[in-house]
Amino acid sequence: MRLLIHGLLTLAVGTALLCSVALGQEKASVSTDAKSQLASYDVSREATLLGTVQAYTPVAQTPPLGAHVSLLTTSGVVDVHLGDARLLAANHFSIQTGDTLRIIGQYVAYGKGTQFVARIVQNGTHALAVRSARGIPLSYMAPRNGAQSKSQGGVL
Repeated sequence: MRLLIHGLLTLAVGTALLCSVALGQEKASVSTDAKSQLASYDVSREATLLGTVQAYTPVAQTPPLGAHVSLLTTSGVVDVHLGDARLLAANHFSIQTGDTLRIIGQYVAYGKGTQFVARIVQNGTHALAVRSARGIPLSYMAPRNGAQSKSQGGVL
C-alpha cells in the first residue's frame, strides 16, 4: 500500500514539475517577444532631422495613427510621426506650414517599410518630448478641475 501511495505521489509531483517547466518556457517566449518590440527603438541610433514643414496633419487617416508632419530636409521629404496631437496642443506647441523644425528620433520598422518617429520636436526655442527614451509615445493627460496645463518646453 505504501509503495502504491509513494508511486502515485511521485507521479503527481513529476507531472506538476513538467507542467511548470512547459508554462515557464511559454512565458519566457512571450516576454522575449515583448522585449524585442520594446527594443525596436534605441536612443543610440537616434538621428536629428532639420527641415521645413510642408504639411501638418493632426489626425492621420492611415497608420500609424496620430499627428504627422511632412518635413522637407536636405535629403528629401520625410514623413514624421509625432504621436498624439492633443499632447502638442496641451503644451501650446503649434506647427504651421513653413516652420523650421528640429526633430530627434529614428526610423523604425513599421508594416512593410519604415517610419521616422519623433522623440523630441523643436520649433524655435520651444521643444517638446513626444516619446519616452524607449520609444513609447507619451500620453495626453487632461488637466484636472479645469487647471491650465504647463508646457514641457525648453531649448535643445
